Order: sequence, then structure tokens, then C-alpha cells
Amino acid sequence: MQELTTWLRNHGYTITVDAVTSEFFKDAEVVDAEKLVATKPDFVIVLGGDGTLLSTARIVARADIPILGVNLGSLGFLTEVKQDEIQQALEAIDAGRCEMNPRSMLHCQLRRGDKCVADYDALNDVVINQSALARITDFDVHVNGVFVSNYKADGLIVSTPTGSTAYSLAAGGPVLSPDVPAFVITPVASHALTNRSLVVQDTAVIEVRMKLSREAAYLTIDGQPGHMLADGDIAECRKSKYKVSLLKPADRSFFDVLRTKLKWGERA
Repeated sequence: MQELTTWLRNHGYTITVDAVTSEFFKDAEVVDAEKLVATKPDFVIVLGGDGTLLSTARIVARADIPILGVNLGSLGFLTEVKQDEIQQALEAIDAGRCEMNPRSMLHCQLRRGDKCVADYDALNDVVINQSALARITDFDVHVNGVFVSNYKADGLIVSTPTGSTAYSLAAGGPVLSPDVPAFVITPVASHALTNRSLVVQDTAVIEVRMKLSREAAYLTIDGQPGHMLADGDIAECRKSKYKVSLLKPADRSFFDVLRTKLKWGERA
């Protein structure tokens, strides 16, 4: 924090931090994270892992404030910049040489009867699953009003291209390039071996209806906020009107990140 803030101040930036960050750096304006947008920053720096970036992204996406993600975690698909690359990244931003990488978001409305009881925007995914282990749940899935399938599974994931490298990938889903205009529907531990991930256009409206469950089930957004479900609830997912803008090094492609993070082989 000391090195980072020294660089920013030496280059004419004023600094605002959230309450958590203020514990490590006292000499800055402090605001609640939810009120960060009101300060109208040029960009936001996230120090942490992908989870930290996801929670920040849902706050700043409505104002389209760019995010620079610095990886202090273990994997970091979204927080691409390493600790020793911070100054280089800031210099690129200051000189206008840093690329802006737009990421689409998923909007989810939770309907109960004829009422909308909750709505969320997700950068990674919307997940419906059980609170208990080893319990199968029934989901009816429709795409654009057309019945697709009844899934009997531990859970169901609807992910964005960004989220295709998260829970969906762990559940056997495909990796999508961030610029692919699509969503992925992935069952988790499906009872039917023929049930596989389904890729649909991002113009589609995906409805997941919760059927009879013996255990409590939850709708979870980006693995963070969530809502308890009741039988008959419908999670309606469509493309959000908001997007997340990630600042990234100009010399690093999405495939460079995949090759590094997933330990794919280097060029012979």
C-alpha cells in the first residue's frame, strides 16, 4: 500500500480507500465500498483475489468504472497483474497504453408467483444448489420459452464467458473466450450421464424453475450474495445492461492467462 500510494500521489492522483484498506493505510479519504461510485474515480485498484474483484465489480459496474486487478490470491483469472507488475501497469494506465477489456454480466430475477422477490447482476455466474451434501434436486430449464430439459442434479450453473473459467469449468463446462456472446448452462453432478453443458446466445432468456426439494436450496450470485429458494421459484437469467471494464496489460492475451493459470503446455 505504501509503495502504491506513493506512486499515485507522485503522479498527481488523489486516493480514496474503503474501510478495510484503511486499516493498512491511514492517510487517505475513507468511504464505504458501496459508496465508492459516488466519488467518481478514474479507475479502481483491487488488491486481492478474484473474489475481491467480483464483489467490487458488482458495485462499480453501474457507473462503468474501470478496474485494475492485482493478484494477491492463489489463481487469479481476473486479477491478472502480479505484485511486481503494479508500477508497470500504473505507468501504462497513466500513459493511456493499458487495454480496456469489457466483460458482459448476467442479470437474474428471482420470481415467486407473480412477484419479483430479488434481482442481481453477476460477473461470473448464477448457481442454484442444495445446502446439504449428496442431495439431488429437480430443475426445469426453458430457453426463450422453449422447454430444454428436466435436470436431476446437485445443482445448476448459468455462467457468463468470464465465469466459464470458474465453477462451471470445475463442473465440466467449456471455456469461452470473454468476447464470445454466449452463456453456459452447466449441471452439477447430473444424474443423467447424457446431460452436458449447453451454450446459448447471450440474447437468450434462461428460466430455471425449482421443483420439489427435500432440503433447503439457494440461489447464489458469484459465490457471494444469495437467496433461499422455495418450490416453484423461477430464476430468470438474461444479459445485464451493465458491463465490467477490466484494465489489462496490452502484451497479455486471454490465452496467455489460460496457459499460465491452467498449466497448459508452452509452445514447442
